[in-house]
Amino acid sequence: MRNLILLAAIAVATAPAAAADARHPVVVELYQSQGCSSCPPADLVLNAIADRPDVLALSFAVTYWDQLGWKDIFGDPAYTRRQWDYAKAGGRGNVATPQMIVNGSGVLTGNRREDVDAAIVRYDRGNGGPVILSDGRSAIVQSGAGRGTLWLVRYDPRTIAVAIRAGENSGRTIPHRNIVRQLVPLGQWTGAAARYSLPADKPGLRTALLLQSGPGGPIIASRRL
Repeated sequence: MRNLILLAAIAVATAPAAAADARHPVVVELYQSQGCSSCPPADLVLNAIADRPDVLALSFAVTYWDQLGWKDIFGDPAYTRRQWDYAKAGGRGNVATPQMIVNGSGVLTGNRREDVDAAIVRYDRGNGGPVILSDGRSAIVQSGAGRGTLWLVRYDPRTIAVAIRAGENSGRTIPHRNIVRQLVPLGQWTGAAARYSLPADKPGLRTALLLQSGPGGPIIASRRL
């Protein structure tokens, strides 16, 4: 009986999210920095889940460790502000790396694959909520409950190996996947069906849309384009 319980627990922790389709991926955001010696294990976990069809894995490079001797080549103050929005919304007085935010609700370090797999299951939104559609030139958010902001995210899906030449990770080469290169608010959503213009594509980058309740609030809907 004990073995059966253990096997059941493992199955729950590693099962794909219930909404494993293109319309409802679980959003996993990693906040990390190449200047942070604790981040490479979390980078590897995010890389490992980047191809899951039920997950939208995004790596945000923050800037507050740039003074440690190595300036993150992908860092952007906008990503630091986004992590602070999550901290303030969750009543946390500080930010840290590495940190994963799952669907805008779950917060964990992210350096253990089993913890991340379990959080993906725990914070799955299911298949409810508004559906996001796109014709390539505009996005349409169908009607639903709630209010929020529609964000456009553009990210690089390649594995990019960065040789670190200074700072805490000096001498290491860190592989990154799904590095966010652009984060743009497209407009507000009030619960009624609405259409939003999409900026022109950027060569080599993939696009996703996040519908989020307030600064640092839960993800209401998400969609890869």
